[in-house]
Amino acid sequence: METISILRKRHQLRILMFGRGVIATLYGRVFQAAGHDVEFYVRPGRAAEYGDEVQLDWIDARRRPFGRRVRETFRTPLRESLDPADGFDLVVLSVGHHRLAEATAFLAPRIGDATVLVFGNVWEEPLTAVAPLPAEQVVFGFPGSGGGFGDDGVLSGAMLPSVIIGTPDVSPNRREEEVLRAFRGAGVAVRREQDIRGWLWLHFIADAGMFDQAIRSGSLAKMTGDRRAFRDAFLTTRELLPVLEARGVDLRSHRNAMLPFRLPGLIATASAWATRLIPMARRSLAAHTDPHTPEASAVLADTLRETRRLNISTPRLER
Repeated sequence: METISILRKRHQLRILMFGRGVIATLYGRVFQAAGHDVEFYVRPGRAAEYGDEVQLDWIDARRRPFGRRVRETFRTPLRESLDPADGFDLVVLSVGHHRLAEATAFLAPRIGDATVLVFGNVWEEPLTAVAPLPAEQVVFGFPGSGGGFGDDGVLSGAMLPSVIIGTPDVSPNRREEEVLRAFRGAGVAVRREQDIRGWLWLHFIADAGMFDQAIRSGSLAKMTGDRRAFRDAFLTTRELLPVLEARGVDLRSHRNAMLPFRLPGLIATASAWATRLIPMARRSLAAHTDPHTPEASAVLADTLRETRRLNISTPRLER
């Protein structure tokens, strides 16, 4: 029993979730349930605004194909300061790509020896995007969850059973292994992506296609069950593929992720049915009722800027 206790302590991490948004809250919850010491950094003054708990209504698909609905109250220990001596092992940074420069400039002098998981969209060269952070302390990844906070303050969300993890220009190292172990210990499967740079950029232009169509449909939520809307979104992303090739991405290494853009009609039909019939898929869009969020606007603006810089014609996006 004493040996088991020592092993548990050895694998327990001090984890800081940067912010208390949807991604940070859901993964903070599963890390805490797995026995890790989890805290949330929020801007000064926000702790009193948020309070020390959040109401969750989420679909957890870690152990069931179509998910299990969970309604619960989750305590979120909040902090408004950060110092290298705080001794965090892992910092999970999940912010819009347009906020990465601000967030990493803040974190760089405060993280000590912590591993930083950059957990979301990136459009620059990954290590350039987080340049204030020491490259050897950074791991990149992408979450498999989403949702939003309702007017009543309840977080309505959904979590897929897996996440993507990778380290660009660096061979897998102990920090990546530590991140993998933390997720797997929390019941979340991990897919290691060898070309995380290309994968992140492919996801970015996929978001551009979806956000572009959301403006035309009225919102992502209104795209639920709409085969034509999904097909148009996939076609918009397909015309952006030359942008990735011009940036040196080998699209052949991302065959599975390319299916919606190679077979837009077939995958659009499947997507429409999934968002209508599968609670998890429906939930992932339902919270997105505003097509003009700062994140969506930034993704579209930065994608257009790059197509023009490279002189690549993208009439669907330009329209």
